[in-house]
Amino acid sequence: MTTQAATTQSEALFSRARAVTPGGVNSPVRAFKSVGGVPRFIASAQGAYLTDVDGHRYVDYVGSWGPMILGHNHPAVREAIAGALLTGTSFGAPSPREVELAELVTELTGAERVRFVNSGTEATMSALRLARGVTGRKFIVKFRGNYHGHADGLLVEAGSGLLTNAEGQLGAAAPSSAGVPEEYASLTLVSEYNDPAALDRLMAERGHEIAAVIFEPVVGNAGVLIPTPAFLAALHRVKDAGVVLIADEVMTGFRLSLNGATGLLGLQPDLRCWGKIIGGGLPVGAYGGRADLMDFVSPQGPVYQAGTLSGNPLAMAAGLATLKELQANPGLYTQLETYTGQLAEGLKDSARAAGLPLTVNHIGSMLTAFFIGAPDIRTYTQAAPSDTKAFAAWFQGLLGRGVYWAPSQFESIFISAAHTDTELNATLEAAQAAFQEVNS
Repeated sequence: MTTQAATTQSEALFSRARAVTPGGVNSPVRAFKSVGGVPRFIASAQGAYLTDVDGHRYVDYVGSWGPMILGHNHPAVREAIAGALLTGTSFGAPSPREVELAELVTELTGAERVRFVNSGTEATMSALRLARGVTGRKFIVKFRGNYHGHADGLLVEAGSGLLTNAEGQLGAAAPSSAGVPEEYASLTLVSEYNDPAALDRLMAERGHEIAAVIFEPVVGNAGVLIPTPAFLAALHRVKDAGVVLIADEVMTGFRLSLNGATGLLGLQPDLRCWGKIIGGGLPVGAYGGRADLMDFVSPQGPVYQAGTLSGNPLAMAAGLATLKELQANPGLYTQLETYTGQLAEGLKDSARAAGLPLTVNHIGSMLTAFFIGAPDIRTYTQAAPSDTKAFAAWFQGLLGRGVYWAPSQFESIFISAAHTDTELNATLEAAQAAFQEVNS
């Protein structure tokens, strides 16, 4: 049986937090609402491990939801932040590091211009405003289960914690959150991810009204969903109607390759959005792409976007250090992919031995174990019937055995350079016991 570790300090902090913060957390999934139990309050992190306030140590597969590709508290990143701290925390004026990071991002990705912001939500929101400003059109297209941050126009049939909301019809907009006006949501059209015929049909009917199509090249917020070649081809066809194609690489950027999913999958988006790794664990986002589009951004062009803390020197230092480490270690991506593949096979074998249905999707260093007996999961609709109760029980089984998995059936986990055979073996041992426990 799972060892029930004492959570006295986490419980006390959660009680205090609920008195002063909605739900006791500053981002919903952290509340453990879909998996039950008390969220662990983290005291420290190092390498592949988290340590909570009660002193329990966990192999971490959340990685701050993606940015910790080098592992927690990596020396190069920590030292870069410490060095930047000596010069000041914020200037509200240009500084050398933001130029250096922009030069490195353009070198690695092929984007001709880049603008830094403070979050992935800011990046996607700004890229869509730019597309509307360039085209003079109002409507945008997103895909069911894709999550692009919490801007009003993007909380429509979104993924992650919103996955269980009711589905609308193709092309219809159903807000995924209270507080999103129907009038605003009506400007967002919805299609099915990995359904090229549906996208072609929507473009044939309304392409002349659409400013942008935004998509996750590899979905991480409905669980990991991998695009088919036919769907990728359909995405690129939207350009024929003068539509701006925006790849949301907030999660996949610099994680799936040095050129993100765009490089791995051979994509040619007009604009891209980044977050997570680009800040090395500090709050950074960015959007960029073709110069003729980006030159519409203020102060050069008429599309306004601003941010007091954009280009923050500490965040720029963390991003520079992270990307330079990745650039200096090109074999890292193969290492990550190998670990992830071994983890996937081990999970499938253990679930099969326990008599539990499980489908594992993985690519690069991203993985989701869906508690459903499906031969292939490519769409939101296919992922949605997963057994969330079985997942929650399995999650608790892992947690009790020292493995910190993403506390949602519909999220990706992330592997870091700090994960070794030691962590892999410990994880598979815990997973095997947790599968047996779920089945009993």
